[in-house]
Amino acid sequence: MALFTEDPETGSSGDDDFQNQFNSMSAGFVEALYADYLNDPNSVSNDWQRFFAKFGAHEWPQPQIGPSFPSHSVFNPPADASPAGGNGQAGGRHGIDMAVLQDRADQMVRAFRVRGHMVSQLDPLGLPRPPQPELEPEYYGFNDEHLEMSLSTRTIKGPKKRTLREIVDCMRNTYCRRIGVQFMHIDNYRVRQWLQDRMEGSENRLEMGRKEQLRILTKLTDAVIFEEFLQKSFLGAKSFSLEGAESLIPLLDMAIERSAEQGTQEIVLGMAHRGRLNVLANIMGKSPQQIFREFADVDPEMHLGRGDVKYHLGHSSDWITSTNRKVHLSLAFNPSHLEFVGPVVQGRLRAKQDKLSDSQHERGMAIVIHGDAAFAGQGVVQEMLNMSELGPYNIGGTLHIIINNQIGFTTPPEESRSCAYCTDVAKMLQSPLFHVNGEDPEAVAQVVQLAIDFRREFKRDVVIDMYCYRRRGHNEADEPTFTQPLWYKTIERTKNVREGYLEYLLKMDGISRVEADAIAARRREQLEKDLNVARSKEYKPRVAPWTGLWAGYVGGPESNAEELNTGVPRDRLASYLETLASVPADFNVHHKLQRFLEGRKEMAKGTKPLDWSACEALAFATLAVDGYKVRLTGQDCERGTFSHRHSVLHDYENGRHYMALANIMPSQAPVEIYNSPLSETGVLAFEYGYSLDWPQGLVMWEAQFGDFVNGAQVIIDQFITSGEDKWRRLSGIVMLLPHGFEGAGPEHSSARLERFLQQGAEDNIQVCNPTTPAQFFHLLRRQALRKWRKPLIVMTPKSLLRHPKVVSTFEDCEQGMFQRLIPDSNPNREKVERVLMCSGKIYYDLEAKRQELGREDVAILRLEQLYPLPTEILRAELARYSDNTPVLWVQEEPENMGAWRFLRVNLGEKIFGRLKFGGVYRHASGSPATGSASSHKLEQAELLAQAFGGR
Repeated sequence: MALFTEDPETGSSGDDDFQNQFNSMSAGFVEALYADYLNDPNSVSNDWQRFFAKFGAHEWPQPQIGPSFPSHSVFNPPADASPAGGNGQAGGRHGIDMAVLQDRADQMVRAFRVRGHMVSQLDPLGLPRPPQPELEPEYYGFNDEHLEMSLSTRTIKGPKKRTLREIVDCMRNTYCRRIGVQFMHIDNYRVRQWLQDRMEGSENRLEMGRKEQLRILTKLTDAVIFEEFLQKSFLGAKSFSLEGAESLIPLLDMAIERSAEQGTQEIVLGMAHRGRLNVLANIMGKSPQQIFREFADVDPEMHLGRGDVKYHLGHSSDWITSTNRKVHLSLAFNPSHLEFVGPVVQGRLRAKQDKLSDSQHERGMAIVIHGDAAFAGQGVVQEMLNMSELGPYNIGGTLHIIINNQIGFTTPPEESRSCAYCTDVAKMLQSPLFHVNGEDPEAVAQVVQLAIDFRREFKRDVVIDMYCYRRRGHNEADEPTFTQPLWYKTIERTKNVREGYLEYLLKMDGISRVEADAIAARRREQLEKDLNVARSKEYKPRVAPWTGLWAGYVGGPESNAEELNTGVPRDRLASYLETLASVPADFNVHHKLQRFLEGRKEMAKGTKPLDWSACEALAFATLAVDGYKVRLTGQDCERGTFSHRHSVLHDYENGRHYMALANIMPSQAPVEIYNSPLSETGVLAFEYGYSLDWPQGLVMWEAQFGDFVNGAQVIIDQFITSGEDKWRRLSGIVMLLPHGFEGAGPEHSSARLERFLQQGAEDNIQVCNPTTPAQFFHLLRRQALRKWRKPLIVMTPKSLLRHPKVVSTFEDCEQGMFQRLIPDSNPNREKVERVLMCSGKIYYDLEAKRQELGREDVAILRLEQLYPLPTEILRAELARYSDNTPVLWVQEEPENMGAWRFLRVNLGEKIFGRLKFGGVYRHASGSPATGSASSHKLEQAELLAQAFGGR
């Protein structure tokens, strides 16, 4: 291939083309080739010979090279290295000199793009950063005499040629002032070029008029005055002040305004406690009266045993932009577990986007505000970033804003991370990281505009790392000088960002001191009025009813739940099952799955009973046809961990996918079943968030094994089981947790049923362990159809998926509803001398043993719903048995696990004062199960022997 391209008319490549082609060549490589050419032109290829000869005829200016270049470079050749080709080759040397000079200048430009952020002035406290030699012209052999030399700048937005001085100034202004950018890790050339053009074309500075500057000053004033007012009015109270990071308020203001101009209608925000009250008051539109009332804490009767601290609360409102566009804002409630709200926010936004049919992710945006120590330290951040571009979790990019206080409680960065920046984990994405000095609001404005535009253009996450400081301690009662005495001496001497920006505007004649004081006075006056109202006896706190999407749904006790017939006519069930067993004519099914589909066709005809997989699929299908969306995600859930679901088939010849559940009929609601990444916390949090904004459907997460659910324990404890009590947030999230002791060892036996039962209170969750396919069918349909919305935790089977006894009929599915308690099938209750109560897989072992022993004197009851405990149903069933008949709870789990202790506490030593209550279980243990299959069988035999005892 030719090394240069000639003009088709003139036959000349031109000086600019010559220089441009050398941009990517190594100077050392060119020097070596040229030295060979001077010694013997035939020693290089014909292309290079033509190249050197052609450019030897040009009159290139002789560069004035200083002594700092290496003594044997082409800029300072040895005295005996005279050209061997006459004037043409001497001119060629000039051309090569310029090519090498251009190459070194290009290397310097690249160094600024790669490492300019390392010397950018990010710290508001002015702490110095170590110099970077690669960012100095001298490193490349340049001196003052070269600064006026003209070079090609085709890779820089703007003029095609500039002096070296202009190039250096442009690079320093763009990358080394108060904005530092990491973007050269991005592989895609178009993305890098877009960023370079946007930044270098403006030298990373936004031109702002008086109107924009006044708006920034006003927002800074709102932020600063609010914090000062809180400190004065509620001395010593915890508020987790925003002081030192007040630029967050104009940052959010600009982000909302910019995204609204691009068509955004919904923004979901998440943040931890620092600065939350300020955001609530100045961004979310929460009344300061309500905030002040919460500080006063004079309504204790409203919050007995419930509620949360004021700096964890959420809020929603409508924001009207400066151009009269409306954006709905939702700030998610959040526990002190800092980063875990991130995937919850993303799940909420995805639900909103799906509801708007916004498949291009253009009408909604997520903003997650982080702390620096938490962003680097919490593993859920990596999970959230990893999910960001996966189809089931893609929301078109999240705007991540880091309030970089440069400290975590009392721990400085050098003790809390092994990397230079708290954002380094985000380099796993092909997205830019914008570091900005929070004391320069106009630099913040430039970064916000870039970030919002980047997200819109490329639909990826983007990170703003706003360097600031924490004026007070971790909270207002904390003393930070115990651990950071020198740092806080500097902070004490530092004026707030509003004062610094005001001084800048006064020097620029952008605003007068009188105008600025008037803005502050109006804000103080309004806050005083709000405080007086909040302290008055007439003020009545308002408890908002469930409205919007949640209108008509209820929480509270299970007595609020309506009892529904969840059966479906047989003809519908048979028709759907036939559809689920069919594939397109040109689809090549795996030969081993042909039997699976044939089995479903037999079920549809009624010649074969329904198994667990079929009843689950029928629950999904009937709900979808009736207009209820079905969404299921989890590790390997398309096929199912135990190869039982096969909801997504893969063509054996070409790999294309087909999901029959999504093709039952054109008018059905969506059915979405997706494999998830190998993550519990991030994925469950996302689905919980989705359930908050999609009440009218079935939103599910399935664990690969129930044992792995404790990888998401924070989401369960802080959100799922407590969200209604703390925040009055309803959720119908369903958790499917494979559970059962089958000799597979301590990590593949238990979904930790006891933990859910321990957290059960005030009917906050539902915990069920169904034993038949039809029960599972009715349970799933009940969850979607009832208006009583509670999280549902289901202990699902493993070996029972193919157990010959674990089957149901069409009649079981077309009649009735989910049974919280399944009575014994033995009609001769007067013969019963012992009642065994159990749940889940152990029932089939007990039933087999009863038949083996011929024990008609033993009744077996199945407690299908463990929480809320169906006390009255149990009372009615046990009334059929004589007083003092012993009742034994039988479980596979150790004594300190499973449901035994929960039931003993709730039912006592004598159930309803009539029946002696005892238990059969494995010995208490720190581990759920043995790792020996043989030991498991021995333990199981002992359990069964104890359960039946002697006559």
